[in-house]
Amino acid sequence: MIERKSLSIKYFTVLIGLLRDRQGFLDEIRQGARLPSKIISLLVCSSIFLAIYGGIIGAYHSWMQALSSAIKLPALYLITLLICLPTLYFSNIIFGSKRTFGQHFSLVLTAVSVTSVLLFSFAPITLFFLITTNNYQFLILLNVVIFSITGFIGISSLYQAMNLVLEQENEGSKTRKKILQFWLFLYAFVGSQLGWTLRPFFGAPDSTFQLFREREGNFYLSVIQAISYLLGFRS
Repeated sequence: MIERKSLSIKYFTVLIGLLRDRQGFLDEIRQGARLPSKIISLLVCSSIFLAIYGGIIGAYHSWMQALSSAIKLPALYLITLLICLPTLYFSNIIFGSKRTFGQHFSLVLTAVSVTSVLLFSFAPITLFFLITTNNYQFLILLNVVIFSITGFIGISSLYQAMNLVLEQENEGSKTRKKILQFWLFLYAFVGSQLGWTLRPFFGAPDSTFQLFREREGNFYLSVIQAISYLLGFRS
């Protein structure tokens, strides 16, 4: 029991190190220092924070939806990472990067971890509105805004982190910056569509529990429909 507690503390110590001394943390990644420890710690901590937020939004519907969303939200971020990471890694390698797959993995995980911490910080606000309102469309849009803000900050932190590492490699660095910009757009696009595929996370009121819904429409059309409903254009 004591060993498990000390191990958990160790995981969160790594995350706190990223948040408090980001420059030093990234320098260690650039040097390839303790990469396995960093990867495991960031995976564990980000999964826990994402699971907590997923459980909160899923509780709007039922305990089964809460459990489902607590599993699906971490899966959303990690599957998106696994889908997109090979593109970033091999593109950088082709244009002269000497960084290893582990270094790329660690860098992208820093963005996921920052996003997960920010989502966790928004959890009390989301919980407040879940308790005080029954407007399903409002809650959906509220979380679209929250996910957009936290995702943007996470992607921005990744862009800065990658640029810091790329500055250490002169050959092909301009090309790799352009690749990174394209990849960040790809990462956001894949993540939003995967989130649509894994829905529901909330669960519509007065509906039975569904693990997944039929694949129809897309994420962006759903947002437009929700805005139209709140503005009174749809009944």
